[in-house]
Amino acid sequence: MRLRALLDTDALGLRLLGGEDELDRSVRGVMTTDLRDPSRYLSGGELVLTGLAWRRDADDSEPFVRILVQAGVAALAAGEAELGDVPEDLVVACARHRLPLFAVHESVAFASITEHVVRQVSGERAGDLAAVVDRHRRMMTSGPAGGGPDVVLDLLGSDLDLRAWVLSPTGRLIAGSKETGPALPVETCARLAAEHLAATRTGRRGPHRFLLDGVTYSLFPVRSSGRSPQAARDVRETVLSDWLLAVEADAGDWPEERLDLLQGVTQLIAVERDRRDAARTVRRRLAQEVLELVQTGAAPAEIAARLRVAAPVLLPGLGTAPHWQVVVARVEWEGQEAEGGPVAQSLLEEVLVDPLATGPEPSDRIAVAHTGDEAIALVPLPAVSAEHDGSETGLLADSLLQSVREPLTAGLNDDGRLTLGVSAAVHSAEGLRGALEEARHARRVAAARPGRVCAAGHQELASHVLLLPFVPDDVRRAFTARLLDPLKDYDRRHRAELIPTLEAFLDCDGSWTRCATRLHLHVNTLRYRVGRIEQLTGRDLSRLEDKLDFFLALRMS
Repeated sequence: MRLRALLDTDALGLRLLGGEDELDRSVRGVMTTDLRDPSRYLSGGELVLTGLAWRRDADDSEPFVRILVQAGVAALAAGEAELGDVPEDLVVACARHRLPLFAVHESVAFASITEHVVRQVSGERAGDLAAVVDRHRRMMTSGPAGGGPDVVLDLLGSDLDLRAWVLSPTGRLIAGSKETGPALPVETCARLAAEHLAATRTGRRGPHRFLLDGVTYSLFPVRSSGRSPQAARDVRETVLSDWLLAVEADAGDWPEERLDLLQGVTQLIAVERDRRDAARTVRRRLAQEVLELVQTGAAPAEIAARLRVAAPVLLPGLGTAPHWQVVVARVEWEGQEAEGGPVAQSLLEEVLVDPLATGPEPSDRIAVAHTGDEAIALVPLPAVSAEHDGSETGLLADSLLQSVREPLTAGLNDDGRLTLGVSAAVHSAEGLRGALEEARHARRVAAARPGRVCAAGHQELASHVLLLPFVPDDVRRAFTARLLDPLKDYDRRHRAELIPTLEAFLDCDGSWTRCATRLHLHVNTLRYRVGRIEQLTGRDLSRLEDKLDFFLALRMS
């Protein structure tokens, strides 16, 4: 379609600010972004929609426009909802680079423009195929009765003979075409998600083609059109939250028209994704309120009141107040100091859904908040399921990551880690603070393990681990320094290995014979080293009190 056709549609609310001589340019697609550099997602010919969140001052407009022009976009449309009138510096930059610029009235949603452009472009480029996209759009925008992504995929199957599935970043099946055969096996979904994440991390543009068990799949990213600029700073973060469209076909042989059509389908699915993400707002707010009360030491009665509000939202129809488990997650990237809480929140919402459950609805019973660089989930357990303190039917750390480890490891690549900790079930507001601390310590246990994706549960916490967090940090540092610094200094000067000897001696419960055997030492050599430890620290390792002090100092270090 031509740019000037956009001005002829009053419902789009577009006002031309510059570039009248360029209105005969063709529009091949549409993209919504607030990235400062969206070039990796541009292929040329797009109408770019932006809310201007990337703009901090007037100097930002020139480089942003230059990037768009170098990518070959057709035009830029800036929304007036956030800043009011489009800034003059952006108007000047677009004029300098001959980039047509439109203003979008604050009453018009970007989704409306996206749907209009996709519909028009598909109609002009794909002939009868545009009717399929239009039917998708009508059914998806008609609400739950329309069937959502499942209907879109059914139409791809019936009209274009394409088997297709929508998958989450962990490989969970969101939707699939029922017209053309059975659903994908769980293992296949995980493999496709892992391949998609790995390919995206390398910077390759989709669709990504992947041969699995003799079948070629083409993988198209489904990127959220409503992503906030904070959540879209880094591809390492966005790749862990995007859905993907897997098509059983080799897109390398497709004509440009069919590729355009599938890109349009991903944009329509993204609209549905954004709508369903918005439904999490209430649950996230509930979790955030409870978390703030717990962390600020609010009275149990106040926390209990918030939990009573949360229970009907998370478990509709529940007769009695549920029990609760707390899960803490943290995503860390090497060399990145940015806050990791939002991406950990998105991942935790996905990880906590049963991998065998289809569709997004199971996440309706999960409330996840984030603070700093960690995400915290409040997971309700029906009281009937918590009769044994959650030990049998609650969340288990061992199985929580089993089905998602492969795809997430691929997405985290060589520079990221995901660690989770799971608390025991608690039965009242009084126990929630302890559950939060328990989950945090379990996550630290997981963080000490090798691997990109690790989890630990409350069963793995020894009693001293639960007591140590209540000791002030300065006291802990002074305690460990007094006991261990003399040994570390001596080891550094003489390579005497006193610290490893001390650890082995305590692990062997003070047994000279077992410790000497473990360290491959003569018993006399071991006695000499232990004597040196006692001399340097003024402690006696035959006394229980001194053994316990060394044990705690080693754990705290």
